Order: sequence, then structure tokens, then C-alpha cells
Amino acid sequence: MLDLPRLRALHAVAVHGSVAAAADALGYSPSAVSQQIAKLERETRTPLLERRGRGVVLTDAAEALADAAGQLLALMERAETELEERRGQPSGPLSVAAFPTAARGLLPGVLAELAARHPALDVRLTEADPHLTPSLVSRGVIDLAVAHDWDIAPLPAPEGIERALIGDDPSELLVPAGHPLAACGAARREDLAGERWICQPPGSVCHDWLVRTLRAAGQEPVLAHQVAEYDTQTALVAAGLGIALVPRLGRGPLPDGVAVVPLEPAPVRRLYALWRPGAARRPAITETVGALRRHWGARSAAGA
Repeated sequence: MLDLPRLRALHAVAVHGSVAAAADALGYSPSAVSQQIAKLERETRTPLLERRGRGVVLTDAAEALADAAGQLLALMERAETELEERRGQPSGPLSVAAFPTAARGLLPGVLAELAARHPALDVRLTEADPHLTPSLVSRGVIDLAVAHDWDIAPLPAPEGIERALIGDDPSELLVPAGHPLAACGAARREDLAGERWICQPPGSVCHDWLVRTLRAAGQEPVLAHQVAEYDTQTALVAAGLGIALVPRLGRGPLPDGVAVVPLEPAPVRRLYALWRPGAARRPAITETVGALRRHWGARSAAGA
């Protein structure tokens, strides 16, 4: 009979594309993954990996075996879900991925609540780009993701992934205190022509939204500074180097010299929880989604 941990190692290499990436996903060392696959080759008397340059590729036989392993792992997930559902209590490991501002501003309270209420549940958090998390969920790398999208940049979710809305995160302009917009009760998109922008780098959802929105309003954005961290964006605004559009969840305490200006219509990003259908009934998933919604509701009620 084929050994399940060895099949899991082969499947991880197929999913992640390399031994090193598979080791990261499984929490093993690369040598441990290589040893598991070497044992599987001896067990099946079949070559499974071929050297190509500095990396390896799966043989045709390995591809077929990895596909069968994926089906077996999916069956195990359903079985584990049914057992946990029968117990009626969240338990076991649960891997969660979240984009940086959610990992900092939302997940600490959620994880603390889950640890206090469900000591048999072992939640592990990984920070990840929202563009990547749907694929991580669909490939079985993580169990649940917190991701976001914008009205003109919908979240690309692979077919079959289930989602639940956590809540809406409004964004507002941050401008230097002496900026003409600081005296406005609210700004319109037409008022932003010629502004120097401080925004996230290309490839991020926030960057894409800003560029598409301003171009739709007939403006070519002047992207003066492109930095990933919202705290850095805020510091650049405080130095008078431009303006920024920052979601409320990503906004920390504002330094002196920075004013908040609502933008009308208000840009809103939506936060979602994502998971695989096979785990939909798992108490660990339903309890975590519930905690996410409760903590988001508490933030919204407090005006955070």
C-alpha cells in the first residue's frame, strides 16, 4: 500500500512546482521532502522526478500519481470535516492566510477569540497577497483566506471556491494639512487632476483600482511614490510629498500634518473569507468566519 505522507509530498511538489516550495508549504525541510519522494520511487519502482537545470520536473508517471494523490487528499479532507462536524466542536489544525492590513488590523482579535473559545483548534496565520490567496485555497495550500477586492477590480476566485462577505472597508484621502483639499468637507474625483499620488506598487489591487478609476475620470495619474506599506505612505503625506488613498483598515494613528478627506463617491473595498467546498461544513471554518464577521462589525460600530 502506498504511504500517504509520501504521496502528500509528491502532490505538494506538483502543486508548488519545486521541492523547496513544497517544503515551505508542508513545514518540512527540502531534504525531508526529497527523502519522502525517493522512498516513494523505491516503493513504486518508478522514477518520479527528473533533473532539469537547477530544478526538477515530474515524470508522466509522477503527474498521474500526484493527480490521484490530490483526489485522495480531498477525500481525507471530507472525512475529517464529517468527523469534526459530528463532534460539533472546532478542532485540529486550520491554516489561514490574510493580506497584510487584515493580518495586522483584524486577525489578532479573531485569533485570540478562537484560542479562548476553542482550545482544541490550532489556527496558523500566514500573510499573503490577496491576488494569490484564491489559488492557495483552491490548491489546498491553506484552508481559509481573507482577501479583498474593489468595485472595478473584482476578486478572481477559481471555480468552486466558496466565499462569504466579511464587510466593506471604505477608503479616504490623506492629504497634507496645508493642502487645498484639506479645507473641503469632501472631494470629488474631478478635483484630483494634477495631484501627485503616493500609492502601492503595480500589481497590487489598490494600485490597479486607483489607476483605473482616475483614467475613467479622464485623468492620467501622476504616481510620484510607490510604496507597499500604508504607514510609509502616511509618512510621505505628512512630509508634503503627495496625497494617498488609504483604506480605513490600513490606516494607523495619523501624525500631525495629515488631514483625512472623504472622497465622493466613496471608494470601498470588500473583504471576503474564502474556503474549499469540501470544508464548508467544518465547524472550524464556520466558527472562524463568524468571528471575522463579529470583529469586523465591532470595528465598524466603533468607527475604526
